[in-house]
Amino acid sequence: MTSLTRMILRDHGDPVYASFSRRTRSGMAPLGKMLAEPPRVPVKVPSAVENAAAGAAVSPVWENEAGGLTFAVAAQERRFIKWAPTVSGIDLAAEAARLRWAADITPVPLVIDHGADGEGSWLVTTGVPGENAVADRWKADPAAAVTAIGQGLRAMHDALPVATCPFSWSAEARIADAHRRAAANRLQPARWHAVHRPVGVVRALELLADTPDIDELVVCHGDACAPNTLLTDDGACSGHVDLGALGVADRWADLAVATWSAEWNYGPGWEGLLLDSYGIAPDDRHTRYYRPPLGSRPLKSQIRYTSSNRQRAAAAMISWMTAVLASV
Repeated sequence: MTSLTRMILRDHGDPVYASFSRRTRSGMAPLGKMLAEPPRVPVKVPSAVENAAAGAAVSPVWENEAGGLTFAVAAQERRFIKWAPTVSGIDLAAEAARLRWAADITPVPLVIDHGADGEGSWLVTTGVPGENAVADRWKADPAAAVTAIGQGLRAMHDALPVATCPFSWSAEARIADAHRRAAANRLQPARWHAVHRPVGVVRALELLADTPDIDELVVCHGDACAPNTLLTDDGACSGHVDLGALGVADRWADLAVATWSAEWNYGPGWEGLLLDSYGIAPDDRHTRYYRPPLGSRPLKSQIRYTSSNRQRAAAAMISWMTAVLASV
């Protein structure tokens, strides 16, 4: 999931994840993509959100593990306010910069305001028409949703110009960041998923170096999961949200997440349709490298970490390390 993914399954429900990109990270605390879902208990509206709403009523619609909140604003123009506590390390200014760059080229939220104070930061944007691709109506029609996700991602990749994009999301940049944090003793294996802890930092960084050749550079979304795609009533992609990690990278960095998210949200068997809708053949090498971690959800391919499959589990660290530790 931005930044790829820290996924921690909760004991209730079947949450989806949304992205809140952060630029300063340490170990597993740096969340690029994290579980997010509608709040299960009442939340206190931060004073900055009340001020940004200018007297309009607000209602929380998403909450993530780092304490980040998204509020819908009751106003004539559809608006949303993201808020992140200072301790989260989430950098909403980075998302604002990316939205402003992309807004004239592809359908994304328009930035109205952003700022920060001692308690946190906030980002006020317009809404994108439609509803997210994991709304109940689209979960009931996964073929339509998956088709739109694949077509929408291709349209975004085709539209955004690599040559003039000022942001990077490349594997090389994220690997370099992982090495910097490892040198500063800021990677914390104790906080990794249990299946990955035995690999250790040194071996994990070695695995990271085995990057696949670039298939095609595009401006990636950075968190191309299903909830970040908006669909119109007739099932067409109307735009994308949560672009805090947008940047130039191999297109498989997005595709591996998008296909994984299709299984997460709609069940097994949708990867092929998504790739067909995008217009590309499967690529196991790139998918394996960029896909979120083993243990994110019990898919058919998930394995248990035992002595008999230690090598397989270590190989899976490539995708997990790229997704979580090498995010910038």
